[in-house]
Amino acid sequence: MTGTATVVGAGIGGLATAIGLRRAGWSVTVLERRTELERYGAAFGIHPTAQSALDRLGVGDVLREHAVPYRDAHIRTPDGTSIARLPLERIERKAGRPELLISRPYLLDALLAGLDAFGDVPVKLGERVTDVDALAAGQDLVIGADGIRSAVRTACFGDRSGPREVGTVAWIGIADIESPVHGETWGSGRFFGLTPVEPSRTNWYATAPEATTADELRGLFAGWHDPIPRILAATDPATWIRYEMRHLHPALPSFVSAEASGQVALVGDAAHAMTPNLGQGACTAILDADALTRALTAAPPGPAGIAGALRAYDRERRRSAQRTAFASRTLHRFMSTERTRLRDAAVRLLPG
Repeated sequence: MTGTATVVGAGIGGLATAIGLRRAGWSVTVLERRTELERYGAAFGIHPTAQSALDRLGVGDVLREHAVPYRDAHIRTPDGTSIARLPLERIERKAGRPELLISRPYLLDALLAGLDAFGDVPVKLGERVTDVDALAAGQDLVIGADGIRSAVRTACFGDRSGPREVGTVAWIGIADIESPVHGETWGSGRFFGLTPVEPSRTNWYATAPEATTADELRGLFAGWHDPIPRILAATDPATWIRYEMRHLHPALPSFVSAEASGQVALVGDAAHAMTPNLGQGACTAILDADALTRALTAAPPGPAGIAGALRAYDRERRRSAQRTAFASRTLHRFMSTERTRLRDAAVRLLPG
């Protein structure tokens, strides 16, 4: 079926959904409250399932032009001892393709290029949505892709579910040096991650107690194994990005709404914002977009067809995405514990 849709939010999930709907023949408009898209340099991990979804959206080849494979990564203790391997090789063997890493600007550019190819999908910046009912009344469908503080979600479900802090601050950056090791180092109450992002550059991320400042961050990791101190020394603190880790809580009872004033679906962080510990935020948003597109494409015409497609989307995605969010939150607590001996002993039992 086809129709008219407004996508609220021009992040990964919103742009992917807009591409999917337009490929299915829908008339689509994208509204973004920011005056420019967020292009800060963080690396996204793209699981093979999300790569397949991007292939169906027609942007997989563009993604691979700028992505790098993620292999041979370990979990280490601060002195550099490897206590486990991340399961990247198992994922690659099972899927027949590796996990990929790509910087946010490249992924955004790939999605924007996918939209631009149609030539008729406006992306309107600086558009803050305040009246979702009025917006929905003029459309067959509204997509809430407007992040963890989603106005669309609040309009449909109230403010019972909202951002919840976990008491940890995350820092991310990109160093213009190539790390000889990749993976995560887990200490007491904090951890540090290193991943490739493009040749001769390394994406890093660190977590620390909430009160930690930029001046204190280097000191927290000064005694950790090489190249962590060198990576921090090689990046200007003015380029570091700091954010308080949050997740959406409690979990939503549905990702869709079919009120008399209009039909609405939530995707990405608006539906299931999670802590970044599993590296699945971008993937789940892409999978949402793919599932919603497939459900709507297979639906019969008319409002009843849209309603049925939204129910099918909710059945496919809600429990899966919420399980991922719960697992990521649980992993955050496990990684951040101060009972490191028990945690490290458990990690050593993981299959190689």
